[in-house]
Amino acid sequence: MGETAVAVSRRDTHNYGHHSADVLARYEFDGLEKWLCSSQAHALSLGDIEVQEQRRGRELLRLLLQAHVESRGDGSVGEAIRVHHPDTPPREYALYAQKRVHLRRIITVFGEICVSRIGYGREGKKSIHPLDELLQLPARKYSYEIQRLVVKRAVQGPFEEAVDAVFEATGVRIPKRSTEKIVIEASADFYSFYARRRGSGGNRTGSILVGSIDCKGIPMVKSELTQKKVRRGKGQKAQKKKMATVAAVFTQEPYIRTPEEVVESLFPTGEMPSKSRHKSPGPQRKRVWASLQASKDWFITDVKKEMDRRDLRGKKFHVVVTDGERALQRRVCLMIDDAVLVLDLLHVLERLWAAGHALYGEGTKEAVEFVRLRTLRLLRGEVSQVVKGLRQIATKRRLKGKTAEALLGAASYYYRNKSRMRYDEYLAKGLPIASGSVEGACKNLIKDRMERSGMRWSSDGAEAMVKMRAIYLSRDFDEYWVWHTTKDQERLYPKARWEPAVNVVPK
Repeated sequence: MGETAVAVSRRDTHNYGHHSADVLARYEFDGLEKWLCSSQAHALSLGDIEVQEQRRGRELLRLLLQAHVESRGDGSVGEAIRVHHPDTPPREYALYAQKRVHLRRIITVFGEICVSRIGYGREGKKSIHPLDELLQLPARKYSYEIQRLVVKRAVQGPFEEAVDAVFEATGVRIPKRSTEKIVIEASADFYSFYARRRGSGGNRTGSILVGSIDCKGIPMVKSELTQKKVRRGKGQKAQKKKMATVAAVFTQEPYIRTPEEVVESLFPTGEMPSKSRHKSPGPQRKRVWASLQASKDWFITDVKKEMDRRDLRGKKFHVVVTDGERALQRRVCLMIDDAVLVLDLLHVLERLWAAGHALYGEGTKEAVEFVRLRTLRLLRGEVSQVVKGLRQIATKRRLKGKTAEALLGAASYYYRNKSRMRYDEYLAKGLPIASGSVEGACKNLIKDRMERSGMRWSSDGAEAMVKMRAIYLSRDFDEYWVWHTTKDQERLYPKARWEPAVNVVPK
């Protein structure tokens, strides 16, 4: 079939000599146009032409971008610049008068380009390049756009798949290690991005503001877990996982139901209409996030701040749904003292199921009926009666071993948490009684990405990934990326750091 379009392009461009990028771009376009009209191209299938035109078209776009960068000049602002360093008095400047041309490679979505720019330096100091600031170049050799592509792919699946997907889309292959570092750097502005938000964004939201907090394990690399310690700290376990704190915050309209309706949804019998009297309103402006490195106190404080930002006028009803972990509940009570604390019904039912299976065996009708009847009583607010009944069963039947442990453990759990199990009041007010939102966050945010076969994480890598995946799942990725690049530019090129020096005679 002869040479491919790409081979012809490379041969012809090489023979064309050292011309400017704009001339080479015009020549590349002419060559592509001629090739498409040639007999060689006419002998190919449409699919083959698509593949070769895409590759050659990418080279054309690379040359056009190179030509544009060359048209921006070399960034010269005179013979020298005056630079103000943060550790010097306000009106003291250092003169950078060593002027040289420096070349810099940038990997873009079209391929590699070269930026030739003037650098101003002085002995013992890093050079300053005005053109870098003008073009808003990142610190890394990868452009912001290709970083955006690889991060967006990495939060959706394994790094290897992200690298392959970016290569297929752009022809640029980024090493896996570089991809991991890019994700870590991209997460730097996570907290500042959400801290700047206020209110509901101009949209009307429900009168109930819900926060939900849980914990989920992340598999860690051995070096993070096998360091010798005299004694494991609180919350640390002798296993390959480290616990991350997960949260979900959203608003919703009141969803009023009866205990019977809830039981019918959990244990469908067909005796009640399949559709509830009230359609579930669903969460509004739901945000999910997690942290492996932040302490639980700090993280719960962040949840409190997020809830406060969404209710600046203090008119919403605040609710926090958690499981029965004592330490977590104590922290929530202390730090989010203006919210009603609700014990997650799903965690409550886990204890009932354990008791039912211990008494009647797993999968039996008797066990299902045992759980159904006591669930209805709990939802009607009869927690004390359920506790009393469980204890009486264990006593009157003289149960021992694991069976007695299951019943008495459930009774103690309910007795300890009965102030957070006023489900009859919660249902009448339309409040949520289960933490499906944060349970879903644990699955979507962590399990689906962090717990795939063979995956192990470093602490920094896991922290960055859960942050960026949280942004993606909260549908804030594109907005966050604009914020991140803006803040990154402010760090790289502080305002009023330098200015052109006047009356400097060139050597």
